[in-house]
Amino acid sequence: MAKILNLLIILFLGVVLVQGLAVGTAGDADLIRRTCNSTTFFDLCVSSLQSDPRSFKSDVKGLSVIVIKLGISNATRTSSFSSRLVKRKRDAALGSALQGCAARYADARVALRSALDALTMDEYDFASLHVSAAAAYADMCHSLFRLSPELDYPPALATGEKALVRLCAIASDIISLLG
Repeated sequence: MAKILNLLIILFLGVVLVQGLAVGTAGDADLIRRTCNSTTFFDLCVSSLQSDPRSFKSDVKGLSVIVIKLGISNATRTSSFSSRLVKRKRDAALGSALQGCAARYADARVALRSALDALTMDEYDFASLHVSAAAAYADMCHSLFRLSPELDYPPALATGEKALVRLCAIASDIISLLG
Protein backbone atom coordinates (compact mmCIF):
# COMPACT_ATOMS: atom_id res chain seq x y z
CA MET A 1 0.00 0.00 0.00
CA ALA A 2 2.87 2.41 0.83
CA LYS A 3 4.47 1.69 -2.55
CA ILE A 4 1.24 2.55 -4.36
CA LEU A 5 0.85 5.73 -2.33
CA ASN A 6 4.46 6.74 -3.09
CA LEU A 7 3.91 5.98 -6.79
CA LEU A 8 0.75 8.12 -6.82
CA ILE A 9 2.58 10.97 -5.10
CA ILE A 10 5.43 10.78 -7.63
CA LEU A 11 2.94 10.66 -10.49
CA PHE A 12 1.03 13.64 -9.05
CA LEU A 13 4.23 15.66 -8.59
CA GLY A 14 5.30 14.80 -12.13
CA VAL A 15 1.99 16.09 -13.52
CA VAL A 16 2.24 19.26 -11.43
CA LEU A 17 5.82 19.82 -12.59
CA VAL A 18 4.92 19.36 -16.26
CA GLN A 19 1.95 21.73 -15.90
CA GLY A 20 4.18 24.24 -14.15
CA LEU A 21 6.67 24.17 -17.02
CA ALA A 22 3.88 24.65 -19.55
CA VAL A 23 2.49 27.60 -17.59
CA GLY A 24 6.00 29.10 -17.35
CA THR A 25 6.38 29.02 -21.13
CA ALA A 26 2.93 30.48 -21.65
CA GLY A 27 3.72 33.09 -19.02
CA ASP A 28 6.89 34.10 -20.90
CA ALA A 29 4.95 34.44 -24.15
CA ASP A 30 2.37 36.44 -22.20
CA LEU A 31 5.12 38.77 -20.92
CA ILE A 32 6.22 39.39 -24.51
CA ARG A 33 2.65 40.19 -25.57
CA ARG A 34 1.96 42.38 -22.52
CA THR A 35 5.20 44.25 -23.02
CA CYS A 36 4.66 44.68 -26.76
CA ASN A 37 1.12 45.84 -26.10
CA SER A 38 2.71 48.96 -24.59
CA THR A 39 4.71 49.69 -27.75
CA THR A 40 3.94 51.66 -30.87
CA PHE A 41 4.60 48.73 -33.22
CA PHE A 42 2.97 45.73 -31.53
CA ASP A 43 3.29 43.23 -34.41
CA LEU A 44 6.94 44.05 -35.10
CA CYS A 45 7.69 43.89 -31.38
CA VAL A 46 6.11 40.46 -30.97
CA SER A 47 7.65 38.98 -34.11
CA SER A 48 11.09 40.39 -33.30
CA LEU A 49 11.09 39.14 -29.73
CA GLN A 50 9.59 35.76 -30.54
CA SER A 51 12.31 35.22 -33.15
CA ASP A 52 14.90 35.28 -30.36
CA PRO A 53 14.71 32.29 -27.98
CA ARG A 54 16.26 34.36 -25.16
CA SER A 55 13.05 36.40 -25.04
CA PHE A 56 11.16 33.54 -23.45
CA LYS A 57 13.51 33.56 -20.46
CA SER A 58 13.79 37.34 -20.12
CA ASP A 59 12.21 39.95 -17.94
CA VAL A 60 11.13 43.33 -19.33
CA LYS A 61 14.66 44.74 -19.06
CA GLY A 62 15.98 41.71 -20.93
CA LEU A 63 13.40 42.27 -23.67
CA SER A 64 14.61 45.85 -24.10
CA VAL A 65 18.19 44.57 -24.41
CA ILE A 66 17.15 42.11 -27.12
CA VAL A 67 15.39 44.82 -29.14
CA ILE A 68 18.38 47.14 -28.82
CA LYS A 69 20.69 44.36 -30.01
CA LEU A 70 18.41 43.87 -33.02
CA GLY A 71 18.81 47.60 -33.66
CA ILE A 72 22.60 47.26 -33.45
CA SER A 73 22.49 44.47 -36.03
CA ASN A 74 20.34 46.61 -38.30
CA ALA A 75 22.63 49.64 -37.96
CA THR A 76 25.70 47.49 -38.65
CA ARG A 77 24.16 45.95 -41.79
CA THR A 78 22.92 49.30 -43.09
CA SER A 79 26.28 50.99 -42.49
CA SER A 80 28.10 48.17 -44.29
CA PHE A 81 25.62 48.32 -47.17
CA SER A 82 26.21 52.07 -47.56
CA SER A 83 29.98 51.56 -47.50
CA ARG A 84 29.77 48.87 -50.18
CA LEU A 85 27.64 51.14 -52.39
CA VAL A 86 30.18 53.97 -52.11
CA LYS A 87 32.82 51.74 -53.67
CA ARG A 88 30.58 51.03 -56.67
CA LYS A 89 29.30 54.56 -57.37
CA ARG A 90 31.20 57.05 -59.49
CA ASP A 91 28.89 60.03 -58.85
CA ALA A 92 30.56 62.35 -56.31
CA ALA A 93 27.30 63.62 -54.76
CA LEU A 94 25.91 60.12 -54.39
CA GLY A 95 29.21 58.85 -53.00
CA SER A 96 29.26 61.66 -50.45
CA ALA A 97 25.68 60.98 -49.35
CA LEU A 98 26.40 57.25 -49.04
CA GLN A 99 29.56 57.91 -47.01
CA GLY A 100 27.51 60.16 -44.75
CA CYS A 101 24.93 57.40 -44.34
CA ALA A 102 27.58 54.82 -43.49
CA ALA A 103 28.91 57.18 -40.81
CA ARG A 104 25.44 57.98 -39.42
CA TYR A 105 24.55 54.30 -39.09
CA ALA A 106 27.91 53.68 -37.40
CA ASP A 107 26.95 56.50 -35.01
CA ALA A 108 23.58 54.81 -34.45
CA ARG A 109 25.38 51.58 -33.56
CA VAL A 110 27.53 53.44 -31.02
CA ALA A 111 24.46 55.15 -29.53
CA LEU A 112 22.69 51.81 -29.14
CA ARG A 113 25.73 50.29 -27.45
CA SER A 114 25.69 53.25 -25.07
CA ALA A 115 22.02 52.50 -24.43
CA LEU A 116 22.98 48.94 -23.45
CA ASP A 117 25.62 50.31 -21.06
CA ALA A 118 23.05 52.66 -19.51
CA LEU A 119 20.59 49.79 -19.07
CA THR A 120 23.27 47.77 -17.29
CA MET A 121 23.57 50.58 -14.75
CA ASP A 122 19.75 51.00 -14.52
CA GLU A 123 20.05 54.49 -16.00
CA TYR A 124 16.84 54.31 -18.00
CA ASP A 125 16.67 57.99 -18.93
CA PHE A 126 20.12 57.82 -20.50
CA ALA A 127 19.26 54.54 -22.22
CA SER A 128 16.18 56.14 -23.73
CA LEU A 129 18.18 59.19 -24.80
CA HIS A 130 20.74 57.03 -26.62
CA VAL A 131 18.00 55.03 -28.34
CA SER A 132 16.37 58.27 -29.54
CA ALA A 133 19.74 59.45 -30.84
CA ALA A 134 20.13 56.23 -32.83
CA ALA A 135 16.77 56.82 -34.52
CA ALA A 136 17.78 60.40 -35.30
CA TYR A 137 21.01 59.20 -36.95
CA ALA A 138 18.97 57.01 -39.30
CA ASP A 139 16.84 60.02 -40.22
CA MET A 140 20.01 62.08 -40.83
CA CYS A 141 20.97 59.62 -43.55
CA HIS A 142 17.68 60.25 -45.31
CA SER A 143 18.21 64.01 -44.88
CA LEU A 144 21.49 63.77 -46.78
CA PHE A 145 19.51 62.59 -49.79
CA ARG A 146 16.83 65.26 -49.32
CA LEU A 147 19.57 67.91 -49.57
CA SER A 148 20.29 66.74 -53.13
CA PRO A 149 16.92 66.28 -54.85
CA GLU A 150 18.61 64.81 -57.92
CA LEU A 151 19.69 61.79 -55.85
CA ASP A 152 17.41 58.82 -55.40
CA TYR A 153 17.25 57.41 -51.89
CA PRO A 154 18.21 53.73 -52.31
CA PRO A 155 15.29 51.44 -51.37
CA ALA A 156 17.57 49.28 -49.20
CA LEU A 157 18.52 52.36 -47.15
CA ALA A 158 14.86 53.32 -46.84
CA THR A 159 14.12 49.81 -45.56
CA GLY A 160 17.02 49.95 -43.10
CA GLU A 161 15.92 53.37 -41.87
CA LYS A 162 12.31 52.28 -41.37
CA ALA A 163 13.35 49.15 -39.48
CA LEU A 164 15.85 50.96 -37.24
CA VAL A 165 13.46 53.80 -36.42
CA ARG A 166 10.74 51.29 -35.51
CA LEU A 167 13.09 49.13 -33.42
CA CYS A 168 14.23 52.25 -31.59
CA ALA A 169 10.61 53.24 -30.93
CA ILE A 170 9.92 49.76 -29.53
CA ALA A 171 13.06 49.86 -27.38
CA SER A 172 12.17 53.31 -26.08
CA ASP A 173 8.61 52.20 -25.28
CA ILE A 174 9.90 49.17 -23.38
CA ILE A 175 12.50 51.21 -21.48
CA SER A 176 9.74 53.58 -20.39
CA LEU A 177 8.13 50.62 -18.61
CA LEU A 178 11.29 50.18 -16.53
CA GLY A 179 11.69 53.56 -14.96
